[in-house]
Amino acid sequence: MTSSFVFEAENRSGRGKGDARRLRRTNRVPAVIYGGHADPLHVSLDHNKVLKHLENDAVYSHILTVRVDGKEETAILKAMQRHPAKPMVTHIDFQRVSASDRVHVRVPLHFINESTSVGVKKGGVVTHSMVDVEVVCLPHQLPEAIEVDLAKVGLGEIVHLSDLKVPGGVQIVALTHGAEHDHPVVVIQHTPGSESESA
Repeated sequence: MTSSFVFEAENRSGRGKGDARRLRRTNRVPAVIYGGHADPLHVSLDHNKVLKHLENDAVYSHILTVRVDGKEETAILKAMQRHPAKPMVTHIDFQRVSASDRVHVRVPLHFINESTSVGVKKGGVVTHSMVDVEVVCLPHQLPEAIEVDLAKVGLGEIVHLSDLKVPGGVQIVALTHGAEHDHPVVVIQHTPGSESESA
């Protein structure tokens, strides 16, 4: 598994809110690496470098490398806490992954051909019900994004989860729970003055 994102981290011995506050005052982000067959590892990262990585949306759906004092851990970004008022990351959870274990990751949806879709040309408006979707797959199968092509979606038509085209080996988690979880992803809605389907 190769990673295009490398997070440089340092071991931290302190625990608790007091230690976390001390780290943040020195522009460090407290974090934990957990999962796999190893004990949780408490680390800290340079806040500015973390923000730089987060500028790229792909970081949320990629296999990452966390380098801790020269030793590399392969992980995904599982959770992140931000300050409610400041542009500050206050804590990060990394989950270890291995090549043979499936991972659950939220993958962004990329909508294409919205403005040229059949329904929009008839005066409809595109309404998104979701912007990402949880998938399960082996790490090497993880897609950076799932494309939703609206070119042929007509006025009043709905794209459901089961309509999405996902790569081989990738499952949409909601669909594994039954047909009643086949939620709408996007719809092209009628608007006043839009053409009827029979027009």
